[in-house]
Amino acid sequence: MKHLNYKHLHYFWAVAHEGNLTRTAEKLNISQSALSIQIQKLEDQLGHALFERRGRQLILTEVGSVVLEHADQIFNTGEELLVALRDRISGSTPTLRIGARATLSRNFQMKFVEPLLSRDNVRLIMKSGSFSDLIEALETHKIDVILSNVLPLRDANATWVPHLIDEQHVSLIATPKYEKKWQTWEEVISEAPLILPSVESGVRSGFDSLVERHGLTPNILAESDDMAMLRLLIREGVGVGVVPPIVVRHELKKRNLVELSEVPGLMETFFAITLSRLFPNVLLGELLTT
Repeated sequence: MKHLNYKHLHYFWAVAHEGNLTRTAEKLNISQSALSIQIQKLEDQLGHALFERRGRQLILTEVGSVVLEHADQIFNTGEELLVALRDRISGSTPTLRIGARATLSRNFQMKFVEPLLSRDNVRLIMKSGSFSDLIEALETHKIDVILSNVLPLRDANATWVPHLIDEQHVSLIATPKYEKKWQTWEEVISEAPLILPSVESGVRSGFDSLVERHGLTPNILAESDDMAMLRLLIREGVGVGVVPPIVVRHELKKRNLVELSEVPGLMETFFAITLSRLFPNVLLGELLTT
């Protein structure tokens, strides 16, 4: 077999991700007919059809799916190489690009990067967004790591790797006016107006399971998927929050808030999600081994 034509492979890769010849041709600034010819040449070399037409859609064949899997690895590795060499050759400041779920505690994010904050020779770029956007950014090497308190669904094609970096117990947190109102955590959950994470969170799933096992009926005042909003509601004194203490660590230190009780057996886990890379980010490696 002749050597693979990577230009043809790149055209195939672009069409496979776009799913449309016309749009891909426009993005690549070539004619649709020229693009079709390049893909046909790749199919001729490989001896297999890579697409089949269904109406106006281009659907990958079985062989096309295999080729795309390898093409993803090839071009993602190429992009990683360019980023690594650009940073080294330019002598630019070592940079760590972090993506975090928009609802993740800011205090936890600060705790993660704390070892780097006292250094003047590093640069941090921190972004937030949805899981789908962050995973795409990770796989295209626009960020180096995703911080999250839950893991996205993973299939056989997933290339990311989760690292458990912290576990925090979950507590009942409130303003001091609630401090001596109840004697036990069961009483707090049964009688206090509660401020809870939304049903999508791991903490909420654990909480719901806990109250069912103990036969408790919680009085839920408010719920949110945004830790900043939970923090605000707790500080306003409208109820008792069910959150890890790290979320409100500054308020606890100043005694603006108090920890009424730990919720037994209820934990929140925090993950750093990365890719296996040929050129690992040195700064990220330091944080993951801290």
